[in-house]
Amino acid sequence: MQLNDLTPAKGSTKSRKRVGRGNGSGYGKTAGRGINGQKSRSGGGKRAGFEGGQTPLARRLPKLPGFKNINRVEYVPVNVNRLNEKFDNGDVVTSETLFEKGIIKHADDLVKVLGDGNLEKSLTVKVDKVSASAASKIEAAGGKVETAC
Repeated sequence: MQLNDLTPAKGSTKSRKRVGRGNGSGYGKTAGRGINGQKSRSGGGKRAGFEGGQTPLARRLPKLPGFKNINRVEYVPVNVNRLNEKFDNGDVVTSETLFEKGIIKHADDLVKVLGDGNLEKSLTVKVDKVSASAASKIEAAGGKVETAC
């Protein structure tokens, strides 16, 4: 077998439609475009989003007020009562340990500890942010707060 002997399988290829090459081809004269109308003409057809002259949906809907700050930083809130439930005395609380305990969904999430609830355990908290009320509860329980920022 040689390279020049290779051919596609029978029926797997189709010759392309050559329009406007005489009436004998079956696609002569109007070249498969029909008789008259917008779509039969050169450059004819409608642009994307055109609704027949009716005001398009994109222009009928109102613009939303305000703006979206592209520099916004989202923190995952974690309350001290969750730390009290899931951690033992002397544990170190980081975003990795919070992920392992199933408190946050992703290990690389930014975490802010908030002061809702009570804390009876001495913990070392090493997260991105800690609220003032949470910091006072952690230190009152004998723990330490170390923020990254």
